[in-house]
Amino acid sequence: MAKSEYDEGDYVVYPTHGVGRVLGIETQEVAEVTLDLIVIKFEKDRMTLRVPVNKAANSGLRKLSSRKMMDTALTTLKGRSRAKRTMWSRRAQEYEAKINSGDPVSIAEVVRDLHRSADQPDQSYSERQMYQAALDRLARELAAVEKIDETAAATKLEKLLAA
Repeated sequence: MAKSEYDEGDYVVYPTHGVGRVLGIETQEVAEVTLDLIVIKFEKDRMTLRVPVNKAANSGLRKLSSRKMMDTALTTLKGRSRAKRTMWSRRAQEYEAKINSGDPVSIAEVVRDLHRSADQPDQSYSERQMYQAALDRLARELAAVEKIDETAAATKLEKLLAA
């Protein structure tokens, strides 16, 4: 069995799915090839993902962000929105790419740029959906890093945005 840098119980981040937990490493034979797979459970999505150990790095799988990286993301939230005046479809593609990058700072940029305070104009349905997706993704990682529940993490993020 190949050695993996991920151990059972570790929280990990997979770019397109966010935070999951390693259930372990298993060996499977596929088309007469033996593969060692990292088995990752994404509780929120009720999904299990198997990533070949030798493809883990290329897939973008990573360990949870460090405290320092998460602090950088939280600082990004407090910055000024850089919402461009380009068409929504183009911005939506950029935001989607940032969310799926799995990078907490990029995700924080999306949350910051799409956040609306009470005195700002309403968002379209798709803007709200994108904002919520980014907020959930960031909250899940913050919750895992700070060992708090997701609701508390989301509340903390929204307080920072409102400040």
